[in-house]
Order: sequence, then structure tokens, then C-alpha cells
Amino acid sequence: MTTDILAYGEAMVEFNQRQHDARMYLQGFGGDTSNFCIAAARQGARSGYISALGNDHFGQKLRELWLAEQVDASHVASDAQAATGVYFVSHDQDGHHFDYLRAGSAASRYASAQLPLAAIAAAKVLHLSGISLAISASACDAGLAAMAHARKHGVRTSLDTNLRLKLWPLERAREKMREAFALCDICLPSWDDVSALTGLDDRDAIVDTLLSYGIGLVAFKLGAEGCYVATADERRLVPAYGVEAVDATGAGDCFGGAFIARLTAGDDPFRAARYANVCAALSTTGYGAVAPIPRAAQVEEILGSS
Repeated sequence: MTTDILAYGEAMVEFNQRQHDARMYLQGFGGDTSNFCIAAARQGARSGYISALGNDHFGQKLRELWLAEQVDASHVASDAQAATGVYFVSHDQDGHHFDYLRAGSAASRYASAQLPLAAIAAAKVLHLSGISLAISASACDAGLAAMAHARKHGVRTSLDTNLRLKLWPLERAREKMREAFALCDICLPSWDDVSALTGLDDRDAIVDTLLSYGIGLVAFKLGAEGCYVATADERRLVPAYGVEAVDATGAGDCFGGAFIARLTAGDDPFRAARYANVCAALSTTGYGAVAPIPRAAQVEEILGSS
């Protein structure tokens, strides 16, 4: 069976601080592109993952997760010489904060020669993020090579800006993200990321810059304001869906997975964004990056009643 949506990056094990006791952490799973794949799969898309894991207990748990979520992990390599990455999420009055144990991880050792080129050429969309490119030089080279290969074979490429300056300096991030923008068909930026990358602080000026790279569709994630969807011909703000949020971890990844899933199902960008806004909002009503991601029936029930 052909996988419609492939994502490339790093999956990790998550330890999320519990609100009632700061000494307690709930073990879950994360990694932006893995979250994206699971969100897409829960909306009914056929998604798959490209990465590497350590040959360890946590790596096996991630494989079990993907099997349960019907995400194709046949292109995830095992590396006996490296560990699966881990991260911690803590919460305070300023929001949620991340600390990573990922240096030298299996995914960071991934190289272009490992790419499943035939699978990429057969997909409908290939998705990456800024983190996919930031974890190491070899992983960055592989990600850009995957994008170039996808485009050569008529596969649309999707890119979430996800800028993590703990992983690479801003100057290198700007250089490599410019290369990625030039290979990108669908861009999913967030405000802090893309304003740092472009040096701009005006919404339309940022969109103009992204479209100038040849990007065909921008879905600009604006948090509580919603999503600003832009093409060369039309721009429209799609309002957010209001909920009582408790943990925003992975909400942007959930938005991306739902948005791309609905695009591949045939929705126009504005309808897809409305769906993805609801999906992402619902994902903030529970703890962790994966567990609260809703399924299609929950989202459609809300859309049908609004």
C-alpha cells in the first residue's frame, strides 16, 4: 500500500511534568514530525516515517506506538551504536519549556545514503521541519536531499519552520532554511520562528517573502488568533477554535498533520485550515504531545455543529 504522507525527522521519548506535583513526569512520546504523522493518521491519512532509532527499549516503544497508530515505520532504521533521544517538558506561569537529551542520537546520525528514495517518489507529500535539519549536518543534508528528490518526482514538499536555537545558531538556521524554502511547496510557519528567520515583524511582509521563494501555499500559525492562509491569489485569516487549554505541547505539529491530511483528501486550503484549527485546539486539552491528539470523528462532530 502506498503511503500518501511521509515525514522525515526525529522521534523522541517525552517526560511531561505533572501539574499537581512538579517532581512527577508522565512518560509519553514526541518529536515534531512523529507527532505530525500520528495526527495525520488519526485523521484517516496513510502516513509513514523516515528516521532512525536506537536499538534500545525506548526505540522499541516508539515502534509499538507507530504500529498502534497505523503509521508505517518500515523506513525507520535501527542504530545499535546510538540511543533514542529523550526530552523533558516543564510548566510554569510563562508556559511550557523543553530540555533535550538528544546529542549523538540515532536520528542525528542519519545520512543521505539511507533515504528510501522509491518511497519518497511514490508519496503525495513529504514533510520536514526546521528541527529535522537542525539535529546534525548529516541529517540536514539528508533532509534537503529528500526534498530535492521529492520535487524531482512531482511530490509536494511541506515544511514546518520549528526553529530551535539550542540546536543550531541563527546564522546557520537562516542559511539552511533558505535552501529548504526554495524546495518547499507548502510552508507551515509559526510567528517566533519565521520572524527570527526573516528578520521581519509584519504578517504580510513575511508571507510575501515566503511566497517569493516559490512556495505555493502558506499556513501561518498564529496561536489564539487562528491561521493566516495565503496563496499567490488569496489571503484569509481562519479563526481559531476556543478551548480551555492545559498543555500546548505538540499543538503546532497536530495542526500540520491535520492540515496536510485534509489537503491530500481534497479539501481546499481554507477548509483544511478550519479543520486543523479545531484539531490542534482539542490537542491542548490534555497533557503530552501525542495522547490528546483527536481523531477525525471528534473534529467532524464540532465542525458539523458550528
